[in-house]
Amino acid sequence: MNRRDVLAALSLLLGPAPAFAQGAGYPSKPVSMIVPFSAGGTADIFARMVGEHLQKSWGQPFVTENVGGAGSIVGITRIARGTPDGSILGLASTSGLSINPTLYGAKLSYRPAQDLLPIAQISMVPNVLVVNPDKIKARTVPELIAHLRANPDKVSFGSAGVGTSQHLAAELFKQMTGTQMTHVPYRGSSQMVTDLISGNIDLAFDNVPLLLPQAAGGKLALIATATAKRAAFDPNLPALSEYLPGFEAVAWHGFVAPAGTPKPVIDKLSAEIRSFMQKPETAKKMDEVGAIAVALGPDEFAAYIASETTRWKAVIEAAAIKID
Repeated sequence: MNRRDVLAALSLLLGPAPAFAQGAGYPSKPVSMIVPFSAGGTADIFARMVGEHLQKSWGQPFVTENVGGAGSIVGITRIARGTPDGSILGLASTSGLSINPTLYGAKLSYRPAQDLLPIAQISMVPNVLVVNPDKIKARTVPELIAHLRANPDKVSFGSAGVGTSQHLAAELFKQMTGTQMTHVPYRGSSQMVTDLISGNIDLAFDNVPLLLPQAAGGKLALIATATAKRAAFDPNLPALSEYLPGFEAVAWHGFVAPAGTPKPVIDKLSAEIRSFMQKPETAKKMDEVGAIAVALGPDEFAAYIASETTRWKAVIEAAAIKID
């Protein structure tokens, strides 16, 4: 019997859920919002922004807790094992929901499809292909592909860690172009960008916020976005899909709750969060940090997670990426 079956059986034995768990009276006490990353990053910013709105709207504290570690596994495991009554929810991302299941397999301490319920997807954060302008002279995608083919395994790329969206974006690029590069993983983007600027690595895919100031100062050169279409932050910057049809590698975030959380609670949270994400002022705030506001409901978000899981599974298996 899986966890969902156990919860269903318990609900029959124990009778109706307490008033806190019903949509009409929710929330009647403080809610814990788990962010499986350290404070100060984009996920933390998004969670606090939404939490502040929910607190103002409903008059109960939505307390953000940063529970980082192990590629978001520690924090998401805590969400999955939380009491399913609406008192705990969390903000998960691409890696936690659609990459880790393949990367870690049976060793993963949670199963997204069985242990978590999607509430709402709230963001997409474009990854951008960027080079050190002194190490790589190419300034267009065709020029870069030609350079890589002429120099197999002589070019290094950095990432925020094995299995991150940045890492898999580069692996997808390699697979679609038939090129070879050497991967240099870091424990986050900050040191990776520092080494990219200094020339210790040659190129990278990374989230927009850290790259724009450096590109504006001439320390880095942006080649293309990894979005399906050109991004609003720079309409003159081409999308990789213009040269590699179907290429897309973005980071994204969305709220989830423990499996068994009552549907009225999920629906109420989803409606309020999506309404907030659709406000022009919210879109403006997201744009200021290089993100795109999204407002997908539970079913749409679940379908998107499933499609991303399938897509990244193919990339991971083709690249033979493993976590020891």
